[in-house]
Amino acid sequence: MSSKGPGLFSDIGKKAKDLLTKDYSTEQKVTLTSYSDAGIALNSTVVKKGGLFSGDVVSQYKHMNATVDFKVNTESEVSTTFTIIDFLPSAKAIASIKLPDYKSGKLEVQYLHEHTSFTSAVTLNQSPAIDFSATIGTPSIAFGAEGSYSTVSANFLKYNAGVSLTKPDSTASVILADKGDLLRVSYLRDLNWLNGGTAVGEVTRRFSTNENTLTVGCSYVVDSNTTVRTKLNNNGNLGALLQHRVTPRAFLTVSGAFETLALEKEPKFGLALNLKP
Repeated sequence: MSSKGPGLFSDIGKKAKDLLTKDYSTEQKVTLTSYSDAGIALNSTVVKKGGLFSGDVVSQYKHMNATVDFKVNTESEVSTTFTIIDFLPSAKAIASIKLPDYKSGKLEVQYLHEHTSFTSAVTLNQSPAIDFSATIGTPSIAFGAEGSYSTVSANFLKYNAGVSLTKPDSTASVILADKGDLLRVSYLRDLNWLNGGTAVGEVTRRFSTNENTLTVGCSYVVDSNTTVRTKLNNNGNLGALLQHRVTPRAFLTVSGAFETLALEKEPKFGLALNLKP
């Protein structure tokens, strides 16, 4: 599929959100990924949260423009996702189902064009919900909206709208979500003096509770193998993350969370090891 155009609605504000949330965890996790010459990828994950262990195994097979993902977890849930790219020009189809919940089947179609993108998804059950999104613009500026419509209640379950402005070294976005109750404004900028790092600021406003939250964060590239990230919000929640490439195909991630306004609470730490032999 073409990478030109405004992208999907889910891409609006994604870079800023990822910098503030991705890989931050207070869990202990080990992931092992392996590949075969036949085009099969196998991903195994074990997670310890509290005193409990959970895990899953994901296999992926790619052939030409089709991909099949098969996932089994320790809760006896089986998920299957089938993806076809460019089954029509600039279009992608995704079919998924999670067993034993037979009502979880879903069919989605994505269409990306030079000046617009569109997605539509429907749940495959007797009371289907219809999800849709549309974005217009260019790679530099994009306007979009998304919604979910229940055919049973004949009401919208959600509707969001957003706009993004992208320059070579910065990205800004404004999103109105939760049926107009939440306003999220974010700004991300690449900083050369941080050795290729990035700084981000995000302000959210919850109109129903008059609650405002300011979160700032940054990433710093220590060297070609090590990256450090940190974030802090106006409620005193501090997060820090270190990601290090142990070998060319193995990554170690250490993250922690600390409430600076509640000194009596102990900090929480997470550890993740991703191995790709």
